Amino acid sequence: MYGIVGRVLLRRDGRSGSFLMILCFLLALALPSHASPRLPEHTVYFENTDYELHVYRVYGKREGKTLLLIGGIQGDEPGGFMSADLYVDLVLAKGNLIVVPRANFQSIMLNRRQVNKDLNRTFSGHVNRQFYEARIVEILKDLIAQSDCLLNLHDGSGFYSPKWESSMRNPDRFGQSIIADCETYVNPETGAVLELGRMARSVAEEVNKHIKNPAHYFHFNNHRTNDPDSRHKEQRGSATYYAVYTCGIPAFGIETSKSLPLAEKVSHHNYAINAFMDLLGIIPETPGWYLDKPELSYILVSVNGASPVLVANHQTLYVRPGDELRVTHIEANYKRGLTVDLLGVGGLNDFNKNLKVTRDSRLIVRKDSIQCGLVYVAIGDQQMNAAQNISVVDTDAAGSLFFNVEINGQKRIFPNYGHVDLVKGDFFRIIGLAGDNGYNDVTVNFKGFVGNKRNNTGEDRGYLIDTGKDLLKRYSLGKEGREYQVVVTRKDGSLVGKLFVEVAPPVLKYLMIRPGKRQGMLYCCRPGDSLEISEKDVRELCLADMITNVDGNSGVKVFAGFGDDLVEWPVSGNIPCPAHLTGLNDRDSGESRLTYRLVVRRGDTVMGDVLLNIFQEKSDG
Repeated sequence: MYGIVGRVLLRRDGRSGSFLMILCFLLALALPSHASPRLPEHTVYFENTDYELHVYRVYGKREGKTLLLIGGIQGDEPGGFMSADLYVDLVLAKGNLIVVPRANFQSIMLNRRQVNKDLNRTFSGHVNRQFYEARIVEILKDLIAQSDCLLNLHDGSGFYSPKWESSMRNPDRFGQSIIADCETYVNPETGAVLELGRMARSVAEEVNKHIKNPAHYFHFNNHRTNDPDSRHKEQRGSATYYAVYTCGIPAFGIETSKSLPLAEKVSHHNYAINAFMDLLGIIPETPGWYLDKPELSYILVSVNGASPVLVANHQTLYVRPGDELRVTHIEANYKRGLTVDLLGVGGLNDFNKNLKVTRDSRLIVRKDSIQCGLVYVAIGDQQMNAAQNISVVDTDAAGSLFFNVEINGQKRIFPNYGHVDLVKGDFFRIIGLAGDNGYNDVTVNFKGFVGNKRNNTGEDRGYLIDTGKDLLKRYSLGKEGREYQVVVTRKDGSLVGKLFVEVAPPVLKYLMIRPGKRQGMLYCCRPGDSLEISEKDVRELCLADMITNVDGNSGVKVFAGFGDDLVEWPVSGNIPCPAHLTGLNDRDSGESRLTYRLVVRRGDTVMGDVLLNIFQEKSDG
């Protein structure tokens, strides 16, 4: 995963060895003044932790200003860190870049805004160093002090507008804006003036030339962070505030809208970065980027310290109980943001760590928070490699055994050591086995399910399993209630094969809601969102679309109402008008508010809810 690639120089923990220093000194003496520019540098801080920090320095052939790009300071904003990642390999004709694509790697892997503390609120005051966020901020502060300008790349909610237009487009939204902490800043020590507003408006004008939809244009968003009446006082702990008021350099938050597709968000970040580079006189030589789907090719795994073996995506690695694994290399179509996680052992990122295997598990390879590869690890009686006591078996060729199953009434066939993806609440049935050897004299046991509670023989073929109610969490891999296995054994207890079953929680991704009968007014509401809506419109709500991770939204229902007094809302058609809405018109005149809930469930599981803040419109009379 790491190493010297091309002309990239890798250093660990910011320290170079004495040999490297002597070598650089001798080269400096030997080379003429017009020598080649400095090589790009890649520094790794907090190596082999879940919060590894990678810093890249790109030097231009000619001297110029230095722009610092910080992405992923909040882990659920992929547009920012995926854009920053593209600038690591840039070749510059003039000027320099310092790129921190994933400032908060642990929150990125978890796809969460923060872990212990909001990293972008820890640049002022005392933060306990027991939290990794404080240690990262120390590095980022040092990088800010070495820069001439900072861009903090974010994805924000909704669309910023200087005036109220709707609940998703108003002054409290951040998306599609360039944020600064003030219009201008005068350095009290030097008298230098930072014209932040002028710079931001100039960049926004340039960015908007590339955006076809005027509704997605960028605007300057002045937070007036230091003013007593600022609505954004919490930003006094942000990276941009520290850069301006402590280091005296211009700093901006670039916010694309979370409502836009990922590719569009990345493009808009790129437009903004390029415009700021132009403003600072930083000239690139070979820009270029792509957004291919992440895909693992193979990993190299060392077992008990022996020479690494190559295990391809979806292959099975057989080992003995107590063996120690160490993944030494990840080969994929991306170079950065790659992690490997041995489920039930270690932490989020187990790359280059010795991990003892005592039971079947899986190595999950991720690009940021996206799974891009899977390797099965099995304790088995397969033919072991004589030298290393291991063997690698192609999943598709692991014997002639196949599993005939039924998922929500649909028949499917999976190979031995195959992988089944289900969502909690799906119905699963093992119909039988197929293969060349004949598998009548075997037991097929779904670990974590009891088919016959009066006489539990372990044979589970033929039973209809409700994954929302029938599974026992303590028998899942890692006892997390997520991963189970179907085990086929002979009467003597010898293993014939396995099928891995992953049961993910049902997740609401978003609801598309049209208030009233107004055409074109469509809101994309994610779980936890809140909309302002008039009493008239709530009576005529229309659910235009619902996106979940459940195939065909089978068993997913929407309920609507006040508090816990909810009625089912048909997925298509207008919402029924509950009886308790009829008294709204009898309220006193003036604006009055109630909170209306839209709750999405699958069985007993709440997948998410959206709140509608209903107000009574004042009459003209």
